[in-house]
Amino acid sequence: MAVSLEKIEPIICDRKEQYLAQLFTLLRQKSISTQNDGIVECAELLREFMEEIGIQTRLIETKGNPVVYGQLLKNESAFTLLIYGHYDVQPPDPLEEWLSPPFEPTIRDGKIYCRGAGDNKGQLMAQVLAVKTYLDAYGELPINVKFVFEGEEERSSVNLPSFVQENKELLKADLVYTSDGPSHESGNPLILLGVRGNLKVQLTAAGADWDNHSGNKGNIVPNPVWKLIDLFHTLRDGNERVLIEGFYDNIRQPTEFELRLLKEIPYNRDEISEKIGYKDLALDGETYYRRLMFEPTFNISGFHSGYGGNGVKTIIPSKATAKMDIRLVADQDPEDIYQKFVRHVKKHAPDIDVQFMGAVDPSRTSSNHELVKVVTSAVREAYQLEPIIQPSLGGSLPDYVWTKLLGLPSIVVPYANFDEANHSPNENLNIDHFFNGIKCTCHVIHKLGEHSRTSITI
Repeated sequence: MAVSLEKIEPIICDRKEQYLAQLFTLLRQKSISTQNDGIVECAELLREFMEEIGIQTRLIETKGNPVVYGQLLKNESAFTLLIYGHYDVQPPDPLEEWLSPPFEPTIRDGKIYCRGAGDNKGQLMAQVLAVKTYLDAYGELPINVKFVFEGEEERSSVNLPSFVQENKELLKADLVYTSDGPSHESGNPLILLGVRGNLKVQLTAAGADWDNHSGNKGNIVPNPVWKLIDLFHTLRDGNERVLIEGFYDNIRQPTEFELRLLKEIPYNRDEISEKIGYKDLALDGETYYRRLMFEPTFNISGFHSGYGGNGVKTIIPSKATAKMDIRLVADQDPEDIYQKFVRHVKKHAPDIDVQFMGAVDPSRTSSNHELVKVVTSAVREAYQLEPIIQPSLGGSLPDYVWTKLLGLPSIVVPYANFDEANHSPNENLNIDHFFNGIKCTCHVIHKLGEHSRTSITI
């Protein structure tokens, strides 16, 4: 029998202090994955929280940090939602820039300041507490819910792909739902349907065995900086088009519906220009979002050689290095692009060394997928605002483990405020955003239950 959600908001309102106290307990527990500080303790604490709610929970070991896996199963044939999040956090440095202790949650001006408040413990707890709220209101969930909370997202989720490959049967589901990252600056709820991938490489050019005097050995010893500069001229033209053979092969073109969605995303050129510190931004909104979501990038993220200190040191450096991150879009394969990149370098500069530094596949769920419509309806009802549907994020997340390894649709709905300052000093989460996240998750679970009943009836 269908139920309304009238009981949800009163329960959340009555339990605000209780829910904040539970969140604060988790926030106080360090879980810095890059320093292996407090990871196991945080995983155990999260497991205890989930078990107290009635979620069947266990820690699953990986080659790195444990995954906190939980499940609440209605029956085997019911619709199954897989909720993903991460309990690890970034280091708090620089400590001197925090206005309050980084692992002591402090409320100022309606915001919780603490490392992990927005990224991702606050959003993770909103999902867990939503399940508690729904259970206490109605006694049972209308669908199956599974949880995967990893402890290495801040280390590029290095062991998540192997965990997913090894546990495909356990992770069987119909939809993956994630709450991570900041919401849209307009204040409207945001729905993300994909991410760009990322290929990272390092180029190293060598000259002499050591630095030489630029006068005494000038015109004699080659300068490796020029080797890299000459190579870069072969990699990209003056119109920013990448010249690697086959680089643009296999790119999935946006659909007409996705292009229409771009036009509906709020865009204020002056505000964006000010926030990114680039006053000469001259793109219209449609071009801005198309480049950000549907076109690959070819970025030099670092270039180092020779002397960069005060004054002048007249040398011919012995080595030059450049680091690149290449953002890839749907259907581009990082391994394929890397091999094409290597072949290009060998052809034009065979003495330059190319080193693979890591990769994440791109991912995109169809904007026309029926579950996107269901979640959009749930988010709309929860916030009483029209959601912004963004076909892809400009950045990179391990979303492909769900869409490619498991073959599932994946939807990201951020619960944190736009100015959450994740990864920075004074990271924060707006208290209202936390409670709205609880309410939104309840609505998503409820709508998916209605959808599954309708599908079965049909």
